[in-house]
Amino acid sequence: MSSNSFNAALARPTPLAWLWDQLQQRERRLAWYGAVLLVCIIPMALAWGLDERMLRGANVWIKPIKFALSIALLAWTTAWFIGHLPAARREGRAVRRIVWLLIATGSFEFLYITLQAGLGQASHYNVSDLWHGLMYSLMGLGALLLTATQPLLAWQLWRHPDPTQAPTDRLAMLLGLALTFVMGAGVGILLGDQPPPEGGQALPLLGWVLSGGDLRPAHFLGIHAGQLLPLAGWLLGRRRWLLAFTALYGLAFLGLLMRGLG
Repeated sequence: MSSNSFNAALARPTPLAWLWDQLQQRERRLAWYGAVLLVCIIPMALAWGLDERMLRGANVWIKPIKFALSIALLAWTTAWFIGHLPAARREGRAVRRIVWLLIATGSFEFLYITLQAGLGQASHYNVSDLWHGLMYSLMGLGALLLTATQPLLAWQLWRHPDPTQAPTDRLAMLLGLALTFVMGAGVGILLGDQPPPEGGQALPLLGWVLSGGDLRPAHFLGIHAGQLLPLAGWLLGRRRWLLAFTALYGLAFLGLLMRGLG
């Protein structure tokens, strides 16, 4: 390799550097918010290795780590999709409201879950007194508003299409954002009154009970439709294949939902 080629290779950005640059260009606030959440995982992972306290059969720090990952992923995909809006719309009032609603509700969920982990107490289904009952209700409201940011963004993207975006990618993005709320928030409401069962075969780390009565697998598919469907649209490349995948995705969701309710 010549020196010029070697220098050119060094100057070429890595995939992570390119992704970070894209996220900042598309929505700087959400880019940094997701990054801060990912950095928070480092001390929590260290605490996981040092802290032996358990809740519902899992280390107390697993839940805040999972929520930090999930909210960071939501923030970054939302930032990416905002990049498909015209520049003037990205700075508009509607997008600012979506961004700050996501940051406010995501932070509330994450901070309360982390606080409870530090105290060695449950955050979900903890209604042992007035304070915890109130916070659990606020968590439910916060989760609903957090997922509501996705159809609000879908509305903006539908009204202001990106002429450079492939039609299949656009359809996958809109479907994913809408189904995140319909599926994710829908199962989330059911989850609020149905604690996961204890005992039975469970997946490592995730803790999902596979023998039935656990709505969390269906909730996972619902809440991450906004990432999985756009990824499928990009990989499949054709509208009919995307629609077929979406139908299968919906059937898988319904199957997990029925098993969770059973």
